[in-house]
Amino acid sequence: MIRPIELVIFDCDGVLVDSERIASRVQIALGAELGWPLTEEEVVERFIGRSHAAILEQVAARLGHETAAVWGKRFEELHAEGVEEGLTPVDGLPEALDAIAVPTCVASSGSPEKMRHTLGRTGLYERFRGRIYSAADVARGKPAPDLFLHAARQVNTDPAACVVVEDSRPGVRAARAAGMRALGYAGGLTRPELLEGDRTVVFHDMSALPGLIARS
Repeated sequence: MIRPIELVIFDCDGVLVDSERIASRVQIALGAELGWPLTEEEVVERFIGRSHAAILEQVAARLGHETAAVWGKRFEELHAEGVEEGLTPVDGLPEALDAIAVPTCVASSGSPEKMRHTLGRTGLYERFRGRIYSAADVARGKPAPDLFLHAARQVNTDPAACVVVEDSRPGVRAARAAGMRALGYAGGLTRPELLEGDRTVVFHDMSALPGLIARS
């Protein structure tokens, strides 16, 4: 028998705030500047959904640790500028949150500082204050299940009673590895087929989210 949903775990970037496009533009610009030309598709495949540390490990393997350090610093600066210039919630997200009746939390590959900035800039921080968890809290980031299991423990909820809302391939893989159901949001940069899999429903419009949670 399928357990009713008791907790909705949201990713942050690309699910709550429309920041993945900003991040992708910055990564492509940095690659051109520092010697690793990247397409948007390559950025999505390699970087989207992964922690800042995991991304810089890839950069270091390709360009060396000194360049990776420059890349990381420049990314933080340029991403912060992009957020200030025009970050918004994902279209339809505030209304969807208003219609969700069960408890919610955030579990993101982003750092606590980054989430305070992006969620604060979009007016969403207070909705989740005290229930925001980061890859910095665990040993392994997505696609490992650690972060989602950590979030469930903090809210004292069985993983089988959780559903994760994700927009990245590492994110939905992490949800499935944690024994949770996943709702893959395909309204962003990741192709829908990359989100598909066991115990996963792919959707394109945030207005559908409350109904999907009710039926999960």
